[in-house]
Amino acid sequence: MKTKDLIQHIATSTSTTKTRTEEMLNATIAVLQKELLNGASVQLQNFGTLEMKRKNARIIVHPKTQERTEVPEKMQLNFKPNQAAKDMFKQINKEG
Repeated sequence: MKTKDLIQHIATSTSTTKTRTEEMLNATIAVLQKELLNGASVQLQNFGTLEMKRKNARIIVHPKTQERTEVPEKMQLNFKPNQAAKDMFKQINKEG
């Protein structure tokens, strides 16, 4: 789903304009980004938690040349679904 489609779905289900819905979505994304960059986790009720996690530096080996390369440490966005989301995903897997 593209952002345009998401805005359309939200606008329709909440009986608001697409312009207002886009403004609210952009504001929500800005708040999420700010909180995550400040090291906070963001809990979304009935969905899960978004948080930034540090991924340690590691050595990788090229399979053909056996050349070893160091991959530097980095921050990575992590999503952990809560129980309601896990149950929803299980139900989807049972049906599919």
